[in-house]
Amino acid sequence: MKLEISLYKFDAKSDYLPYYTKHCIKTKNEKNLLDILETIHKESPFGFEKNKNFGVVVNGLYTTLDLTLEQIKQDFGSDLQIEPLSTARAFKDLLINDDVFYEKLSLLEEVISEEEKKVYESYRLYYYASNTLKFNKNYIGDALILLAAQLLQKGANKEKIHAVLLDEKEGIHFHTNLSNKIYNFDTSVENTIQHLLDSLNIAQSLEEQNFKPSNAKALNVNKQWHKATIQHTFKDFNIAYYTGLKGCEKTQMLMDNLEAKQIQLPSLKDDLAMNTFHVNPYLTYNLVAQMMLDAFDNNADLLIVDNMQTFYLLDAHRKELERVSGREVLLPVLHSSELNLLACGFHDEVKKTLTQHAVNPKII
Repeated sequence: MKLEISLYKFDAKSDYLPYYTKHCIKTKNEKNLLDILETIHKESPFGFEKNKNFGVVVNGLYTTLDLTLEQIKQDFGSDLQIEPLSTARAFKDLLINDDVFYEKLSLLEEVISEEEKKVYESYRLYYYASNTLKFNKNYIGDALILLAAQLLQKGANKEKIHAVLLDEKEGIHFHTNLSNKIYNFDTSVENTIQHLLDSLNIAQSLEEQNFKPSNAKALNVNKQWHKATIQHTFKDFNIAYYTGLKGCEKTQMLMDNLEAKQIQLPSLKDDLAMNTFHVNPYLTYNLVAQMMLDAFDNNADLLIVDNMQTFYLLDAHRKELERVSGREVLLPVLHSSELNLLACGFHDEVKKTLTQHAVNPKII
């Protein structure tokens, strides 16, 4: 197997900015990512740990060096970009400073044993994979939340643990879903955190939230999809589809039939922390602004969403998004049923709703 690898390089002692080196590897006896890095290291030394449990980021997914050659071939392809778990904390290539990770453990030092400290260390990947850290470096982290859940099950000091979890500036309400961030993610991890959010009465369903501002126009979208033949392709458009944690198969099929260029970005699969918006709108606005500006900066002409709550959040909160990002957020947002109507030629029907958007795409 032939691999083209872009390897993150940075030496805090001598480099002003990080860079990437290119390596072409034709695998022979290598069985996993650790073997591949050792092959590169022999020809061009760099910083990493020769340990299968050492964490890295491969093509945007957090994983460890026990990633097999078969997994790489099947799920990552032949072009790999390998980065440290935190570029912000890298001091020598793939090696990072873990001080902050261990400082979080001190929040529970009164109620943990040496054995539980080792359990915390085993959750290291979950800490760094959190999208929250981009916006709140003080966040207690998902590793500590998982340890707290375990401690609570054992009957540890509930008052102390809840005080840490419910901290207003860095607590569990800053959690963002890890499902699309970690390779071969164990869903029980997210289930544990969500159960804790529910037990603390923090999370609310989308139906309980209200993302439509009182001064925004109600969008009366006909959600009944027309099965008519597609009359208008979008071959001259770049379209981004915000799938979130799980996209809609029907919307994806429509996208595939439009001949448009589909913008593929990891941020289009990110959790927007909508279930904690009522207690932490700042985080949600930052996540939304990051995703929309990422799509805009990659030349998207339209951004498609599948439900009305997400539409209102993205379209009707432009001033809030601009405030947290410091940039205008002008990317038009369409409900997938509107895209369906446009493609099938029902322009008079969809024109009524497009004029109700905060940013009218004006494509009719």
